[in-house]
Amino acid sequence: MDKGTLVEIRLQGERRLAVVDRPDGKKDWIVIDSGGQAHKIRPQRVEYQVRGGLYKSSEICGFVQQAQPYIDPDSLEVAWELLVEDGQAVTPDDLAQLLFSQKTPVVCYAAHSLLAEDKIYFKRKGEGYEPRSTTQVEEIKHQLEVEQQRLHEKEGFLKRVKQALAQEKVEWMESDRTRFEALERFVLQPEQKSNTVQDILATIGRSQSPEATFELLVEIGWWSPHENLFLRRSSYPVHFPKKVLEVAHKCLQSPPPDPHNRLDLTHLKIYTIDDESTEEIDDGLSVEYLENGQVRLWIHIADPSRLVSPNDSLDLEARKRSTSLYLPTGMIPMFPSELATGPMSLVQGQLCPAVSFGVILDETGGVQSYQIQVTQVKPTYRLTYHDVDEMLLMDIKAEREIKVLDKSAKLRHQWRKSQGAINIQMPEPLIKVKNNDEITVEILEVSPSRQLVAEMMILAGEVGGRYCQTHNIPVPFRGQPQPELPSDEELLQLPAGPVRSCALRRCMPRSEMGVTPSRHTSLGLDTYTQVTSPIRRYTDLLAHFQIKAHLRGDQLPFTKEQMQEILYSVTSSAQEASSVERQTNRYWSLEFLRRHENEVWQALLLRWLREEENLGLILLEELGLELPHRFERPVSLGDRMSLQVKNADPHRDEVRFREMLNREVSSTAS
Repeated sequence: MDKGTLVEIRLQGERRLAVVDRPDGKKDWIVIDSGGQAHKIRPQRVEYQVRGGLYKSSEICGFVQQAQPYIDPDSLEVAWELLVEDGQAVTPDDLAQLLFSQKTPVVCYAAHSLLAEDKIYFKRKGEGYEPRSTTQVEEIKHQLEVEQQRLHEKEGFLKRVKQALAQEKVEWMESDRTRFEALERFVLQPEQKSNTVQDILATIGRSQSPEATFELLVEIGWWSPHENLFLRRSSYPVHFPKKVLEVAHKCLQSPPPDPHNRLDLTHLKIYTIDDESTEEIDDGLSVEYLENGQVRLWIHIADPSRLVSPNDSLDLEARKRSTSLYLPTGMIPMFPSELATGPMSLVQGQLCPAVSFGVILDETGGVQSYQIQVTQVKPTYRLTYHDVDEMLLMDIKAEREIKVLDKSAKLRHQWRKSQGAINIQMPEPLIKVKNNDEITVEILEVSPSRQLVAEMMILAGEVGGRYCQTHNIPVPFRGQPQPELPSDEELLQLPAGPVRSCALRRCMPRSEMGVTPSRHTSLGLDTYTQVTSPIRRYTDLLAHFQIKAHLRGDQLPFTKEQMQEILYSVTSSAQEASSVERQTNRYWSLEFLRRHENEVWQALLLRWLREEENLGLILLEELGLELPHRFERPVSLGDRMSLQVKNADPHRDEVRFREMLNREVSSTAS
């Protein structure tokens, strides 16, 4: 190359014109750009050489200005349309002649610039450029449009985020959802930080941390300050698929034919007893007076399998959920609410399908005889536990059945105790959150009405288990291995009440589920299966499917092997749901304590977690909450103390207390 030759090179990816100044050694050249800057290059780095004259570096800007009017990308599309059919490659000089009918250095350089910057119509091939096929051009244009759309959506999203942060009203677009989902994933699973998340956080100047991302989602109103991250991390579906809702609606409009000839028990007085807030009413109780002076207890259980068939879409959705989810903020049902609280429930005053367990007890409380019937019932009264407690206290003669049920429940309790049942009573907190903000924590009272209902449900479970064992029906039998309990001497050394109950509770093994009967130690039963909550517990529904098929004389829906396989997945899902409930309750209990930092709570040391570190488990007696606490003085099991919250952070799952001195407690009380 001669001195003064005008060439194009690339510096850090940018095209730049420069004038050759001199050789540098055997292989390199020194070139000078328009700013007078010298660059050392190899000849191979020259991408284009302007022919037809020699130049000075001071003339480069003028040369570029002369070429600029010819650099119109639209003209390249015209050239492509003329050349695509022949498919012949062109050089910048050829393109200059085709487009501008001349080959001056300026025009040829303009043609080179068009080809060098083009990403659509031509591709480099040797010294020339080959036109792409029509299909390739259409695909590239489509990709560019998509990319442009993405850029537009990203800019719009960032604009809306900034508006939301400025407390302006924002209407989020459907295209924003994928970016929100990426941010959500990062909060829930920090290891999944995508480029999208990094870009968003960097653009709006936020820290690249899950905590900062959570705060951002709250600030812009996408999440609430108390978003349930435990639920979001779980696989439990919050919403029902559209297909399932359509099937539910169809069931409401035209229920499937009923294969059962139901026993009419509408003449019986039926009590449903639940909390006032309960919407899924799945059990009712009756007393039938027999001619020989005996009474038959009836436990009527709602029959959702009247509307659900094994392996249909409703059944598979319920199987996936495994249970209704009960959270302080509200319940997420196993079946769509319109079914669960409607035709599946035992609704007062309405004709309802049921599976009814009729039982005659002997004088000790054991089962003398039983029957299981597919029935039609008409619940008479919907009562709360408080209603029944009052009725028992006032001994209302007009409702003598309530007294009979209570007496039978007490008899059953004594019988189970004689069979080795282990009854452990610990305070149980009931945490409720109204409007995702107002928190109440109270202790669930162990009342006669709750014990009455519990005993009747256990009785139905024993009868269901006996029937299935007798007829070799595989259902989800529940059992519990025999625990190794402390000796009487050891227990007597512990303070009576919660401390002693806590020691017993620690020894109790987990209950187990399988397709063959086994003893349930804490219930004192040799065979037991849960059958009383088929609307909200999937294993109960499985038992209903099997029992009803056997009563009809049909082939069982599930073999022993199939039942076992289903139980594996359902047990796993139920454990996950239980974990979500436990963690959510824990979160709201800590949030409650955070809001009541000035309160003084009476606490009891239940047991040591790590005695050598003075770390124990305490019970806040007014609330029924069990929490860890590290003591700064010697204490013994059963000791009581006054505590005040030092720090509570529900997001970090942390709580610390400080022990109050007597004079501080007196000062606080006054």
